[in-house]
Amino acid sequence: MNKKNTLSNPDTNGYYGQFGGAYIPEMLYPNVEELRKNYLKIISSPRFKKESDTLLRDYAGRPTPLYFAQNLSKQFGTNIYLKREDLCHTGAHKINNTIGQILVAIHLKKNRIIAETGAGQHGVATATVCALKGLECIVYMGEKDIERQAPNVARMKMLGATVVPATSGSKTLKDATNEAIRDWINNPTDTHYIIGSVVGPHPYPDMVARFQSVISSEIKNQLHKQAGIKWPTHVIACVGGGSNAAGTFYHFINEKKVKLIAVEAAGCGINTGKSAATTQLGTQGILHGSKSLVMQTKDGQVIEPHSISAGLDYPGIGPLHANLFSSKRASFLSATDNEALAAAFHLAKKEGIIPALESAHALAALSKVKFKKNDHVVVCLSGRGDKDMDTYMKYL
Repeated sequence: MNKKNTLSNPDTNGYYGQFGGAYIPEMLYPNVEELRKNYLKIISSPRFKKESDTLLRDYAGRPTPLYFAQNLSKQFGTNIYLKREDLCHTGAHKINNTIGQILVAIHLKKNRIIAETGAGQHGVATATVCALKGLECIVYMGEKDIERQAPNVARMKMLGATVVPATSGSKTLKDATNEAIRDWINNPTDTHYIIGSVVGPHPYPDMVARFQSVISSEIKNQLHKQAGIKWPTHVIACVGGGSNAAGTFYHFINEKKVKLIAVEAAGCGINTGKSAATTQLGTQGILHGSKSLVMQTKDGQVIEPHSISAGLDYPGIGPLHANLFSSKRASFLSATDNEALAAAFHLAKKEGIIPALESAHALAALSKVKFKKNDHVVVCLSGRGDKDMDTYMKYL
């Protein structure tokens, strides 16, 4: 663990600047402490690296292409590349993290796996690796998200997972996370909780960011081979909790010449009361085990978020991103539901690619930033749009 403060890694107590840490119930302390003491040793071992690299290559389909989007580039007068995480097995970047965490869980002799999911992609990825390794899988998902992400629910069940609806609060990602944490408290010895984003108590934000950093590692190599460029000028990714953005930014965070652009979900508009733009609306608080920026009332009650995309419908942000925002290392933009929809349909018609609604928020930023002719802009296409077809069909 880095003892000095860097933007990409936390200090020994799990803090990125003033954000992070592990704020957990006493009953969860043994679980989290076991993970904290062992995760770096596990993931740095030759055995882990060999199995992880093999699964990422032969099972997940890595490396994913870095696609030069000729038509978008012509439209915006610059060089635009799409990092095609939508072509990963299961249809999103989430498999990078679940492969890593399932191997950690096996090393720790955990035979029961729980997870939370919003858009369903993390749930599918968790169910997938559990099926591969023969482990019990329970996925918590908000009742509202179960309705709007029905294809992914069916995939999880087909893979052998038990999908448990969260029926409290807004019945979305926040509430699914609450239920997963309750389960972990009640089953501390045989259960590993695979958190899907760079949120939660330390060491989860760091561990998930490391597993997702394969994205930016590949971008560096691919951009150099394809364009002879050492560094992109801009890297753009959508942010809810922020796992795809953490992976896309990771190897560029300490290179100040690379502009990092995170795009949050503005929902119906920043000030409409129906938004999920945490950096614009949030204040410092504790959510799901870490100190970060949280959408909350003055007395600390969480404000229900809103986004058309289930994966961005979260009232907080990972501590890594909170620090990137507060230090001004990254620019945080937002896109409304309508802007994301327009960007999704535009990509489909311009490049023949249907993106996930989450990824569409990142694409919407292209019209909000002024680029130069010789810029090299990388947008993380974090997932494919199959799961969102029911929503897209309403706007055809």
